[in-house]
Order: sequence, then structure tokens, then C-alpha cells
Amino acid sequence: MTPVDTNLPYSSAKQPKLFSPRAIVTTVVVAMSACVLGLLVWKAIEGRTAALAQGERDIHYLTHSLAEHTSHSIQAIDVAMGAMVDLLKYQKPRVDRFNAALRKTADALPQIGEIGVIGPDGARVYSSAAELPAHNNADRSYFIAHRDSTDSALHISEPLESRLTGRPTIVLSRRITKEDGSFGGILFATIESRYFDNFYQAFRFGPHAGITLLRLDGIVLAHWPSGKWNKEVSAAFKTRIEQDRTGYTKTTSPFDGRIKYLGFERASQYPIVVTVALPEAEVLAAWHEDLRNDLLVALVLMGIVVLFAVLLAREFGKRTRVGLMLREREARYRLLADNIADVVILLDRNGHFLFVSQSVETILGRKADDLIGKSCFEFVHPDNLADVAKATSELTDWTITKTVEFRTYRADGSEVWVEINFKLAGAADDHRGIEVVGVLRDVTERRKMEDELNALNVRLAALATTDGLTGLANRRSFDVALPREFRDREHISLIMLDIDHFKGFNDSLGHQAGDECLRRVANVIADATDKTTALAARYGGEEFAIILPSVGEQDALKVAEAIRLMVRSLAIANPAARRGVVSVSVGIASRSAATADESELLRRADLALYEAKHSGRDRTVLASSLPGDSHSAGRKQYA
Repeated sequence: MTPVDTNLPYSSAKQPKLFSPRAIVTTVVVAMSACVLGLLVWKAIEGRTAALAQGERDIHYLTHSLAEHTSHSIQAIDVAMGAMVDLLKYQKPRVDRFNAALRKTADALPQIGEIGVIGPDGARVYSSAAELPAHNNADRSYFIAHRDSTDSALHISEPLESRLTGRPTIVLSRRITKEDGSFGGILFATIESRYFDNFYQAFRFGPHAGITLLRLDGIVLAHWPSGKWNKEVSAAFKTRIEQDRTGYTKTTSPFDGRIKYLGFERASQYPIVVTVALPEAEVLAAWHEDLRNDLLVALVLMGIVVLFAVLLAREFGKRTRVGLMLREREARYRLLADNIADVVILLDRNGHFLFVSQSVETILGRKADDLIGKSCFEFVHPDNLADVAKATSELTDWTITKTVEFRTYRADGSEVWVEINFKLAGAADDHRGIEVVGVLRDVTERRKMEDELNALNVRLAALATTDGLTGLANRRSFDVALPREFRDREHISLIMLDIDHFKGFNDSLGHQAGDECLRRVANVIADATDKTTALAARYGGEEFAIILPSVGEQDALKVAEAIRLMVRSLAIANPAARRGVVSVSVGIASRSAATADESELLRRADLALYEAKHSGRDRTVLASSLPGDSHSAGRKQYA
């Protein structure tokens, strides 16, 4: 055998090929497969985490909206009932008038099934129903609770089978306490359980989702979609909702035994809780779809890797083609990483776009490339430009994050409400200085819901302060306004006005004509006080009151005389009156050094009104013209 020359160069000796084409191809295939699988696993984990986080946010938003809806639905009834309880404490209204008022309230609030009054013996006294129900409710738990307790707060009952309709019904009730403190019955309003059921089913969740409305003691008031009213939640959950106003957990549903993600929120004003439960499959439905798409992409990528390995084995020298394919694969990965719903933007310190994610086309219908280099302020509605500029100017610290809502424009010119969260970001790599990074999302629907809730609150406030028949302020508004104006004004006058012979008018022409007469007189008063600081109110029955801030006695006399003459000029026939037409008597009192408080002002105006009645009606009397308090022994009833 010929010995090997050990002096030959290393390259000429037969050494193992540590970097043979086969080894390189195998290494590339293994590395690429590991990258694809690793990226797939990482994206799947991150996507699942993001889907669960988004599901939690969606459930929190929904429970908050439902809790607010329930709270406002109950609050509307509570406000209306509060005024009625105050009235029933001191008066016993006529049945036909009060029933008409109850029906009007039930018509204005669609959630009410029936509203009425139950006397101390359990029998109906008033009702918005067409006919007064004859059954006795003294055995109902809510009646017993009010009878045995002096608590005047609103009581929310468990679902009961209505004796009037036979359907599951929730009863809202308040205690009527007489002037002497004794039990005077209850004022109640019913909400049929199907009212909430019909509202909840509009969200169109999957078959195993659930929305539950319950009291803090665990009694279920409404549950969609199963309609199981007799279920109670666990003791642990009762403790949880008593301690926390809002929460989120993974639990087993007591209604169908399925594992669900459950969010809850307690209403801001009432002891009720709304829960929303979604099965895990529904929460992760979008993630499952994305995972299937990712697997398909991964299979395609793996096929490319295998094909690429074969090409490498055959033509290892074509490194340029390999590099091109790698760059294409990197672009695909970046496309997947950038595929998010919110718009990510990067601005320079002057507000010009440096980067905009592709999702801007979904929200605003604009191409991302068309926005680069333009000022973000060009796309802000002029009414919101100051708010955006102010928020931008306040970015002085790296730890500060600003949030602002504003209107912007889609590509088609339509307006859309958006919310942006932005903060300062460094750009030290190319020394361009300070930049601003932000995340923008569409909040148009949320703003729409907020506007609807605000409009509902305005309507409720008007119902609580306005007399339903005349459109003037009610007695409650007058009682609040008089002390305030007396306290804040150095000069103030009060006009008390009463329709003459009104009882005879009603007896002769009927109550419908009487109501029309009240409305016409109220219109005269409203026209006389329009566009002034005066407050005109229906004081009670056929009596009206007008508060005139910063007005002296003589000016008040001019107003009163104008109203009196205008009412007489209406020429409303009154068979009971000596002149044959409707007239009014007026008493006026103005603040003086001897007027101790608003009660004294009211008493003196009342005395002047009595004197106007006593001295022949259809006239105006000034309290200052009275010879002392000779009539202060008390008001007499006048027709």
C-alpha cells in the first residue's frame, strides 16, 4: 500500500465534508420547518390570548351597556313613581283623573305593563288598566314587605305570575306613607319578563350564550334564551357580586352546565346585576378560523420549503433565487403580523404621517400610502380640531398616554367618530427626534348609543318637572324654585292666580271641558312669561303660581293685569259665573323687609288672592294693600 503523504496541503487530503450540499439542505429544511412551526405555534398562542382578551373586553362593554339599559329602564319608572308617592301622601286624587295620569305614564314608558295603587287592605285603588282589577294582593311578598317596614325605597320583586295577564312579571313598588306616618298602601309598576327577553334576543348570540338579570340576593329576574326563572346562582357568586361592582370569570353555567366566560356588572343605582355568558367556542370562533387559515398557510410554506430544498439539492449554486424566495416569505410574515383591526399610525412631532397600517382602508376607506407625508389635522373635523391640538400639546412626558375622540372623514366624505390613544415614541436609530405613535379605532356606534341615552335622560327630566295637562312646571318644580329664587334675589314677586267658579264650570260642562279650560288659561300664562326669567307653574287644581325674579310689585301688577284681561278676552263660556265667561282672581306679593322667608311671601300672596275672591272675583289684589293679616286665619275653599 502506498502511504499517504502527510505533507500534502489540507485541502488535497480526503477530509469529511462538514458543509456538504446534503448537510446544508437538511439543515435548511430543519431550520425552516422549525421556524414555520415555531411561528405558527407562537402566533396561535398570541392569537388565542388576544381573542380571549378581546372577548373579555366585548363582554365587559356589553354587560355595562345592558346594566345601564336596565338601570335607566327602572329609573324612568322610579322617577315617575316618586312624584306620585309624594302626591298620594297628602291627597286622594279623583279616580278618573289619576287613572288617566297612570295610563299616560304607562304609554310614555313602554317597559311598564301596569302601574297602579294598592290600598292598605290589598285591593286596587287606582290602575292604568282599562278596568280596575278585582283581585286582592295582600298576600304578595312585596306588599307584605312594605306593610311591615317604613322604608320608602324602591322594592324590586322576584318574578311572579301576574294575576292580570298570567305571564311572568317583575313588580317595582314603593310604600305610601300617610301624613301621620301610617301605612297608606303601595304604588306599583310591573315589567313583564319578556320585555328584557325581547331586548336581549336582539343581540343574536349563539345557541349556548346567555344573558341573565338578577338581584343581589341571587334571585334571577330574567334569563335569555332558556327562560328558566326558578334558578338561583351559587353562594360563591352571590358573595362575588355583593363585593365587586363588575367582574369577569370562567365558570359553569347553572342553566345548561356548560363552561362559559362570564362577565357581570352591577347597576349604578339599584341592587341588580347583569351577566353575559359566552361559551369558549364562541369566544374563540374567530381564532379558530384564523388558526385554520394559518395552518393552510403553514402547509403551503412547508411545501415551498420542501420544494426549495429539492431545488437546493439540484442547483445549490443558485443562491440569488434562494434569497429572493426568502425575502418573499419574510414579506408574507410581515403581512400576517400587520393584519390587525385597529389602525396603527406613526407621526412626526408636527403631526405628519410617517406610517399608517393597512387597516385604515377598512375604517376610513383610504389607502395607507396616500396618507404618508400629510398632516393628520387635515382629516379632523373643524369642531374637534381644538381638542385634538390640545391633547397633542400636552404630550410632554414619555409616560403620558392621551386619549381623544373626534370626527373625521371617510374617503366618500361621510363623517365617522374615532378614538385615538397616542403617546411619545423615540426614534434614536436615525436621529429624527421625537415621534408620536397612536392606535385609532371606530367608535361611531358607541357614540350613537351614548347620544340616545342622553336624549332619554333629558326626556325623563322633563317628565319629572312638568305638569302633564297644562305643560307648565308642576308643583314639585315650584316648591324647589321658590326657596332658591328667594334666597338668590333681592327683589322677587309672586303671583297666585285662581280660576273663578271653576267647580260650577266643571259641574255644568264636564271635566273634559274643564281640562280644556285649564289648558287655555295655562297658554295665556305661558305666553305672558315666555322669554323671561319667570317660572309659571300649576300650583294645584285650578290654581296657578308665577315666580317673578328681580321684579317689583308694580311691574308684577302689570303682568297680572295683562293675564287677567287676556283670560277674560278668551270669552270661554261659564254658566256658573255672574258675567257668563271664565275669569280669574289674582293675588300679588313682593319681597319686603318684613318678608322673613319664602313661606311668608307665599302666605301673603295667598291672602291677596283670597281677598280678590272675597271682594267679588275677576280682579287683582296687592298684598301691600291689605289692612294687615286679618285674613290669615286660614284659606277658605272657593269655587
